[in-house]
Amino acid sequence: MARHTPPAETGPGRLPSAPYERELRRLQIELVKLQEWVRAEGQRLVVVFEGRDAAGKGGAIKRVTARLNPRVVRTVALPVPTDRERGQWYFQRYVEQLPAAGEIVLFDRSWYNRAGVERVMGFCTEEEHRRFLRQCPVFERMLVEDGILLRKYWFSVSDAEQERRFRHRLSDPTRRWKISAMDVESVTRWEAYSRAKDEMFAYTDTPEAPWYVVESDDKRAARINMIAHLLSTVPYGDVRLPELRLPPRPAPTGYQRPPKHLQTFVPDHAATLRSAGRTPAPDADRAEGEGHG
Repeated sequence: MARHTPPAETGPGRLPSAPYERELRRLQIELVKLQEWVRAEGQRLVVVFEGRDAAGKGGAIKRVTARLNPRVVRTVALPVPTDRERGQWYFQRYVEQLPAAGEIVLFDRSWYNRAGVERVMGFCTEEEHRRFLRQCPVFERMLVEDGILLRKYWFSVSDAEQERRFRHRLSDPTRRWKISAMDVESVTRWEAYSRAKDEMFAYTDTPEAPWYVVESDDKRAARINMIAHLLSTVPYGDVRLPELRLPPRPAPTGYQRPPKHLQTFVPDHAATLRSAGRTPAPDADRAEGEGHG
């Protein structure tokens, strides 16, 4: 019989929904201010999200970007490198994704793949791994010296909580795509990933580009803590926006719109729900089980 895995939001000590929603709203308003400051001042901000599978990186990124302008803020989640990319300098394809002036880039996993999954799964050689550990601090120092604001977050999840989230993904048809054979393999390599992470931190947790660890067993708290910390580390300020007023709508000039029957409308599927008297579905955030992702 399968072990029961309670929803994350009902566990002891978890951040309740109401204060979470209130604080998330406040922080998202501040993120908009940060965005406008980056755009107006021509700043470049890079935020790296790393951590084990199912640690909550994706959910945090979604809350960061939910109210932001996709023309200013971009999420980068690169696929497996192509044959041509494998023949490049390792950092090259990541350099191409770095922000220009007035942009923010969020890396949903990053160049640290080499120190994590590639190291543990044997996708890189020992020499490639050692070279990465030597070059990464130099690479990041160059970014910082050039004026890029670099923030690196490691989402830390316990083995029990990761397993609970994996089981939820396997049972939820809307989230089944989020777990792969490699994710399942990571369960049996927990200690190997721990050793790889510790070694990575030893080389890359530098004064110029420190790591910030986010405890993420409670995903609501993790999102709030990460966003609040990010805002506290960037010296953004209010940007005066141009005052906009809606003009009065012009008087009709006699234009007649074509009859509706000449257009093709989508069927009113919502009407079947209204007529059935169904209760409203939970909002998307709650439907996820507050971050089983």
